[in-house]
Amino acid sequence: MEPGLTGATQVQCPPLFCYGPVMTDPIRLSKRLIELVGCSRREAELFIEGGWVTVDGEVIDEPQFKVGDQKVELDKDAQATAPEPVTILLNAPAGMDVETAMQSLCAETLSEEHRFSKRPLRGHFLRLTASADLQAKASGLLVFTQDWKILRKLTADAAKIEQEYVVEVEGDMVAHGLNRLQHGLTHKGKELPPVKASWQNENRLRFAMKNPQPGIIAQFCAAVGLKVIGIRRIRIGGVSIGKVPVGQWRYLSGKEKF
Repeated sequence: MEPGLTGATQVQCPPLFCYGPVMTDPIRLSKRLIELVGCSRREAELFIEGGWVTVDGEVIDEPQFKVGDQKVELDKDAQATAPEPVTILLNAPAGMDVETAMQSLCAETLSEEHRFSKRPLRGHFLRLTASADLQAKASGLLVFTQDWKILRKLTADAAKIEQEYVVEVEGDMVAHGLNRLQHGLTHKGKELPPVKASWQNENRLRFAMKNPQPGIIAQFCAAVGLKVIGIRRIRIGGVSIGKVPVGQWRYLSGKEKF
């Protein structure tokens, strides 16, 4: 931010800037805005990156976007502030690696049911960090964030945050299997920790545990005579994936806490 530019800087202007054709040689949108509004370069970039500027009625959030004689508009409520960091919750398909999952994040894959909460901007998909990897071949909740506070919470406090999985299984559970899971048991000479487990229906188990180690869910199931068919993470701490279709995502709301 430039010296002297603090907080939400607003340009004194009519209710809505609307400019008609002024030139033919394409120039950067940020430069056009500087010429038309009289703001600084940094203010122009913040207006654009914040989604306050439209070109021929379409929101453009790239300062380098080239414009010619298009109509440029600046929203009457425009504020020259950096966009707030976002956290994205993806319902990842089974077996999708983190890099591929991150590449799938775009405005088009935002869940239709959650489009009212926040307008996706290009900057929302930059500088994202993934946290809390899924179990091998599992589907479900993956978290990507720009917020260092949330990243620190999910990493530094991983051992304290409960995760919940729904596991599709086949086979016949051994006698008193749930009780054995909840009190700890041994599988192939390895001691397994106690875990919260319950039946969701006749072929789906729910597991709740803190910081599950890779492969631990499959080991739990094998120890009580079950074979894993599919694993889906539905919750991390107080945040669930909710009604988001597989392959789509939503924003973390301000009221949700991990």
